Formats: sequence, structure tokens, C-alpha cells
Amino acid sequence: MNQSNIFQEAEIKSFEQLDLLARQVVEGFIIGLHKSPFHGFSVEFAEHRIYNEGESTRNIDWKVYARTDKMFSKKYEEETNLRCHFILDISSSMYFPKEQKNTKMNFSVLAIASLIELLKRQRDAFSLSTFDEEVKIHTASKSSVTHKNMIYLHLLQALQSQAQKKTNAIQCIHEIAENIPKRSLVVIFSDMFDTEAIHSEKQEKLFEALQHLKFNKHEILFFHVVDQKQEVEFQFENRPYLFIDMESGNELKFNASQVKAHYLEKINQFNKALKLRCQQYQIDYITAPIDQGFKQILMPYLIKRAKVKK
Repeated sequence: MNQSNIFQEAEIKSFEQLDLLARQVVEGFIIGLHKSPFHGFSVEFAEHRIYNEGESTRNIDWKVYARTDKMFSKKYEEETNLRCHFILDISSSMYFPKEQKNTKMNFSVLAIASLIELLKRQRDAFSLSTFDEEVKIHTASKSSVTHKNMIYLHLLQALQSQAQKKTNAIQCIHEIAENIPKRSLVVIFSDMFDTEAIHSEKQEKLFEALQHLKFNKHEILFFHVVDQKQEVEFQFENRPYLFIDMESGNELKFNASQVKAHYLEKINQFNKALKLRCQQYQIDYITAPIDQGFKQILMPYLIKRAKVKK
């Protein structure tokens, strides 16, 4: 079984397990960087930068030099001051598919914890907002271990929630945008299954909410979390199913083949419009299927961070 499958099948139930899995994700990713064309990025994770001739030699890491025959200077806290604000959708649709351990919420929580592990190694500050029908949590931005532990506990609470919760992404994103005080890298994890926003007449309001974040000069990574097979491709057998709206509880029973064409048309229209508007607003839109591991999360973050730090 490969590492990705292990993480997909892990049912996170404790702080210690979340912390361990996040570190394993990051360590595996860094090892992969050393073996890939992106090897140069791994210097950032080691908290080193290339030594420039003429600089003081007092910060050179001689142990790294002995291993690599290259000189790197150790980086210190004053050299890294990125602020990263995570926005997590905790509405009921994020707990799909209920019959699997690797729900969209499980995937998003571990992805955020892994990014926090990177931020901690880079001595960058981080904060968290969660929302369903309203904003539930909005933390300050800090880089301490105590702060990291507090956010991990918030993530665990979100993971274990079983309440039926609708989504009001439009209002909540506007509110969060108003309350992120300084220019930050904003990282969103959501399926954007806001019942109102999916209707074409309401989509513009959702796009305006995303634009509000950009208007406040934040850099934005939007991970559109999806179950590729069921939500995007509608891969169901040709037989009757009972479909239950996880946010309203409404039930519909019908043969999957009867609605597949209509469903695919609507979901593709919505996803295409969402991606197009993000491109227009210079928001980095990334489809994040929950069965494809965490490199799809960590690499875009790393590339974005390098751009923000310039």
C-alpha cells in the first residue's frame, strides 16, 4: 500500500494522530522534492538559503556543506514574515462521502495541518477561520507551538462534528475578508456547495465575495475540494438510488441514469464559471480531488509562497 492510500484510509481521532500524519505528509513531500526537478524548493523547508559571496560566514551551516559541498546560510525568524490565513468550509456537504473514512473534511483537515507544519518549519505565522451558515472561528495570526496546537484542536472539532449544517459561503467570505487585518496568503478549502450560489442568478454574489478577498490585497489559493468520481463524474450504477441532501436532509429516489446528463451539465457549468472568475480575479484555483494525495496541495502552496516572498 502506498503512502497516499495510508493517509486516505486514516480516520483521524486524536490530536497526536493529526500531528503525526501531518509530519509524515510533509516529510514524504520533502523527500520527493529531493528526487524531483523541484529540488531547489526543498532548501526553503530546511530553513536555509543559498550563501551569497561576501556575506558573513557565521551563519553558514557547515553540516549541510559537509553533506552537499554547497554553502547555505541558516535562516532566522526575522527573515520570514509570511502570514497565512486558512478558511475552512465546515458545512455538512464537506463530510461527503459518509460511507468512507476519507471524506472531503478529513482530506481538508489533514491538508491544512500539513501546510501548518510547513509554515511552522518556515517560521511563518498562520491563522484559521471556519464557516457554515455563519463564521464559527476566526483566530489571530501567530507562529507559536501553542497557537498551532490550538488550531489543530479546532480542526479536530470540525472533523468530529455531526450536526446538519447548511452553507452561507457568500456572507461568510465577506465577513472573513473584513476581519483579516493585514495582507496575507489566504488558503481556502471548500466544495462551494452553497445551494443558493449554485443557481446561476446567485453565482455573481459568490464571485463578488471571492473578489472581496482579492480587493483587500490578499494573495489567494482556492482549493476546490471534490469527490471526483461521484460529485464531478457522477459515477453511479444504472439502478435506483436514494439521494439525501446532507445540508437540508431532503430525499430523492430515482435511477441515476435518468439525471446524469442534466447533473453533469449543471455541475460542469458551475465549476467552469467558478474557475473562469478566479482566473479573472487572479485567484489561484486548484481542483483538489480527495483521492489524489497531498502533493496537489503542498506544491501549489510552495510555488505561491515563493512568489509572495519576492
